[in-house]
Amino acid sequence: MLTAPQLRALKGTRPSTWITAYDVVQAQVAEEAAIDVILVGDSLGMTTLGYDSTIPVTLDDMVHHAAMVRRGAPHTMMIVDLPYLTYHNPGTALANAGRIMQQTLANGVKLEGGRSIIPVVDALIQEKIPVIGHLGLTPQSVHTMGGYKVQAKSSSAIGELLEDARSLSDHGASAIVLEGIPDRVAAYVTAHIEAPTIGIGAGPGVDGQVLVFHDCLGITRSLPKFARPFAEVRQAMISGLLAYRGSVQDGSFPGDRESYHVPDAEWDKFLREQDGR
Repeated sequence: MLTAPQLRALKGTRPSTWITAYDVVQAQVAEEAAIDVILVGDSLGMTTLGYDSTIPVTLDDMVHHAAMVRRGAPHTMMIVDLPYLTYHNPGTALANAGRIMQQTLANGVKLEGGRSIIPVVDALIQEKIPVIGHLGLTPQSVHTMGGYKVQAKSSSAIGELLEDARSLSDHGASAIVLEGIPDRVAAYVTAHIEAPTIGIGAGPGVDGQVLVFHDCLGITRSLPKFARPFAEVRQAMISGLLAYRGSVQDGSFPGDRESYHVPDAEWDKFLREQDGR
């Protein structure tokens, strides 16, 4: 299992692989595939809970799902998102992050924001809670951003993003997720900070990549531009269920090998006893 210092030390050595997971089975397959880091993201609101954003996700939701993931992947580094309005000041953040660390056995927490949240970052790190930053397209700010739009496209916005990244890195963030920003911007930021950068929709010039489980395996109905399906699991599931339905309807399932059997002698004895009544 990677530790926070080991994760930071990976910068410049090899890319790290991250995947989201929200339940035991997803965690099991991620661990079996030797993924470096599992992120229990508040994206579970959209992938699992049926919301249209991450904003309705609660701390209870995160704890519930992260505990599942830990049981499924006990040997993989697990980072858990602090959801909307759970880290707006250092005291609240510390209490909520502490609950996550204790109740899910997480290896760290992720939170969105740059220089404005440095007091929170400092408070968490002071209490030995590893912190992952998140800049660029930050889903908890979807309303103020006007939707899920690529960020840091103007010179001034790029400069602001760079300063946010530098601040998070200088204050001890173990890594920084860069989401939905141009590839040249992500590569420049990566080259100018000490913390490793983890891209999602940020091009190849970062220190690692993270994908949503459902996007990575082709389960999502429609993929975002930045995702590539590395399997076609949704179609495989539909095909499997169609085959199951057909087999039930034509009587071929369950067959002999899927059925349990009583020995002939016992069955004959039972029938004789019934006939004798």
